[in-house]
Amino acid sequence: MVNGGGRIEREYGLGLGRGRTDLLILWPQGSRLQRFGVDCKALRRSLASTVEEGAQQTAGYMERRGAEAGRLLIFDRENGRWDDKLFRKPATVDSVTVKVWGM
Repeated sequence: MVNGGGRIEREYGLGLGRGRTDLLILWPQGSRLQRFGVDCKALRRSLASTVEEGAQQTAGYMERRGAEAGRLLIFDRENGRWDDKLFRKPATVDSVTVKVWGM
């Protein structure tokens, strides 16, 4: 995921409500450090509720860590065709855009 100078920090939420993401990617760009939050979710109840809850969590984490971008990865573990599971779409939470990828 990171090649040529960046690094990944793993974050652990050791209980409900701690508001931590799964990965924080740090990428040096000259004198500044870009931050990207990545959160992973398993599809449970419905796709809509998983996207809504996950996007809110990711947007909140982005704000707390000063991340300029966020990604939410949703894994559908049910049997089925990949063509039916793969998607990419934006989700907006309080004017923060989180890119959501389904697989």
